[in-house]
Amino acid sequence: MPSLKEVRSRITSVNSTQQITKAMKMVAAAKLRRAQDNILQMRPYAQKLSEMLGTVSAGAELAGESPYKQVRAAERILIIVVTSDRGLCGAFNTNVVKAASTLIAERYAAQNRKGNVEILALGKKGGEAFQRRGYKVHTQFMDVFTALSFNYVRQAAEFVMGAFQNGQFDTVEVVYNEFKNVATQVLRTEQFLPIVSTPVQTGAKASAVNYIFEPSEEEIITDLIPKTLKIQLYKAVLESNASEHGARMTAMDKATENAGDLLRDLRLVYNRTRQAAITKEILEIVGGAEALAN
Repeated sequence: MPSLKEVRSRITSVNSTQQITKAMKMVAAAKLRRAQDNILQMRPYAQKLSEMLGTVSAGAELAGESPYKQVRAAERILIIVVTSDRGLCGAFNTNVVKAASTLIAERYAAQNRKGNVEILALGKKGGEAFQRRGYKVHTQFMDVFTALSFNYVRQAAEFVMGAFQNGQFDTVEVVYNEFKNVATQVLRTEQFLPIVSTPVQTGAKASAVNYIFEPSEEEIITDLIPKTLKIQLYKAVLESNASEHGARMTAMDKATENAGDLLRDLRLVYNRTRQAAITKEILEIVGGAEALAN
């Protein structure tokens, strides 16, 4: 049985940890509110932009000739892994790394054996994990969450688009956590490049969409495709950012509850140890008194 001093020390330590986890939960909740507002505002815009691109490019010859729609044999692969910079958010980062590793093992195993699979890390945890695994990791945009902004993500998107256009990569995939609610994040694996053509709708619903192009259809499509790609990557980063704070808030809430349970158990052990010490002292006093009386 531990001594009273040891139990008191553990109670103090757990109590301090509980205060830290409670404070981290409150910080994550404040950041989550801002991140959630950002992604809820971005989703309709990104969705409508993608729908517009699909509708406009369905009958346009120029869209089919776009360098971002060129389908080549998948020999050189780039995986964009979106994680966080810090831990203490449950299995948030681990799930993304596992999903990316599974994607490589199941779909790009042959390319990986040739050393043709590379990683673009958006977030330090994913970059560090794949560096330990021996992959070639592009780290120039790894600190994207230090000062999250569209301009920074745009630079990352332009790097990927330029590398694809130059033939450095044949296929680009994005792995990230999509924000559903505070307690739930959905893993997503999406093909970023080449652009996947959306099926053309038929019937009245399709014919109801009729765009008037100004200045010209060619100029609009030429500008719309790169802009849509940048917005889609920015949306993935915002989804991951909101998911990170939700996961950290949930993890810290659970840690606070676990600390409370541990404190109750430690206080019970402390009371039992204290009672045993008191009982032992009483028995010694009684035994000593009987010995003196005899």
